[in-house]
Amino acid sequence: MERQRTVLVVGGGTSGNATTVLLRRAGIAVDLVEVKADWNVRGSGITLQGNALRVLREIGVWDEVREHGFCFDSLGLTTPDGTVLHVNEDIRTGGDDLPATLGMRRPVLQSILTDAVRACGAHVRLGTTVEIVAQDGDGVDVRFSDGTEGRYDLVVAADGLNSATRAAIGIDDKPEPTGMAIWRTPAPRPAGVRRSDLAHGGPCFIAGYTPTGEDSLYAYLVEPNRDRATIPPESYAEEMRRLAGGYGGVWDEIRASITDPAQVNYTWFDRLLVEGSWHRGRVVLVGDAAHCCPPTMAQGAAMSLEDAWVLAQLLTSGAAWGEELLTRYYERRIDRVRKVVDSSVQIGQWQLDGVQGDVPGLIGATMTALKELP
Repeated sequence: MERQRTVLVVGGGTSGNATTVLLRRAGIAVDLVEVKADWNVRGSGITLQGNALRVLREIGVWDEVREHGFCFDSLGLTTPDGTVLHVNEDIRTGGDDLPATLGMRRPVLQSILTDAVRACGAHVRLGTTVEIVAQDGDGVDVRFSDGTEGRYDLVVAADGLNSATRAAIGIDDKPEPTGMAIWRTPAPRPAGVRRSDLAHGGPCFIAGYTPTGEDSLYAYLVEPNRDRATIPPESYAEEMRRLAGGYGGVWDEIRASITDPAQVNYTWFDRLLVEGSWHRGRVVLVGDAAHCCPPTMAQGAAMSLEDAWVLAQLLTSGAAWGEELLTRYYERRIDRVRKVVDSSVQIGQWQLDGVQGDVPGLIGATMTALKELP
């Protein structure tokens, strides 16, 4: 009888959870470790486009995602006072049988994925991470932060933008700030909000909101990044209300609801793209550990989910687990991810520079390309 293969997934975010479920479905033994004891069930909202929804369907959670999210097929462009200038019909990147876009509360998505991980039979340890990785031609020896050890056929580094696993295997790439930052908060959904609307101009580069359910949305404001030390967390709600004061329409209602600083998130935009290879030996990167782009195209989660899908397809194909297979994973992903990262950064750079770039044309070309399977 063939020995059951074993995989360690480091990180229980979107890509790590997706990888775990897909590998367990094929009968592979999976341990998942996540450094945060609460499994990072937090955040405001997330925008998922069709190519992300396609992978969530493959994982088996699409029905739950659809039930708890808000589907729409267009994007509105407005003036700062709320006047609608144009409505774009979005491209259905996941196929015609899925909506173009779905907004949902990020904690809800994370809970759906963590429930799927629990149900698939993976062994999960929270409040734990990897401290030492030592590998040979046949596997990887790991020492964990709780002092225990293990040996695996493969380690999947899904531990995010500042991945310690990436650094531990000698990949020196680090995220670079793009010069922009975003304020996000959940809020009640005004009755008339049934899609994302974006305003360019006013006190911020972008003011937008996305419905996340029948009664909820998340709102966001993009500005030049600032030294975080100059913005005390207890002032976050006040600061976001101040910035939102430059916008009208439903922003009046949204602004009035921004009262709890603990609900407001402030994050810099970063860029990361590991070139050349996403693995060293039997340790392979997925998601933000391999790439990250500013959310100007709302493709960060989609790219992470696609990584998990492609890697799982290859690992369950019957091919030998080794250099050739992991190189194929990189080759299938790099051009697609590079296009998204470069386009997302370019859109932000045009705004930083005050240049009237062809944003609709760039988004349209990129999204059309994403209709193809990864």
